[in-house]
Amino acid sequence: MPEITLDYSVIALWGVIGYLLGSIPSGIIIARLMNLGNLRDVGSGNIGATNVLRTGNKKAAALTLLFDAGKGAIAILLARQLSSDQAVHIAGLMAFLGHCFPVWLRFKGGKGVATYFGIIWAAAWPAGVAASAIWLAIAAISRYSSLAALFAAGWTPIILVFVTDGNYFLLAAALGLLIYARHGANIARLRAGTETKIGAKS
Repeated sequence: MPEITLDYSVIALWGVIGYLLGSIPSGIIIARLMNLGNLRDVGSGNIGATNVLRTGNKKAAALTLLFDAGKGAIAILLARQLSSDQAVHIAGLMAFLGHCFPVWLRFKGGKGVATYFGIIWAAAWPAGVAASAIWLAIAAISRYSSLAALFAAGWTPIILVFVTDGNYFLLAAALGLLIYARHGANIARLRAGTETKIGAKS
């Protein structure tokens, strides 16, 4: 794993860029544009694609998924194109945090799963393919989006060790821990058997 030398100007610049990209509340915007009401009053109240799906509008859910993943991917790709590898890590981390804690929504955002996938796909696409396959398999078997996300986030850092030189292991591990932290209530409901399944409206 390469030695890390901190460049604080890079951290500051790409931290802000990543955060601003990640903080765009795609679900809220799309729900309003498509007259679906306030997502805070739907299902879990979350602003992500899974909760948008609970409105019954699959197109809106797909668009939210695309945009939430896209902002994570764009943060990574811009940093890679315009700056350093250090910038890539900072931009990815801050895009994720921007989605989870957007200043525009009083720091009450989504759980970061779609943005996480966008980051992984842009950082190392073979790992993105593997993570997506894990999510799809677990979701198909269990019908629990949260469980699928937890499996994917848990395995992706390990996968990255095999498909890259380990450069993105720490980023993926940190994001994975944050996903587990953001899913604390989901984990409790999974254990209790009360977690909402994919496609259910409440």
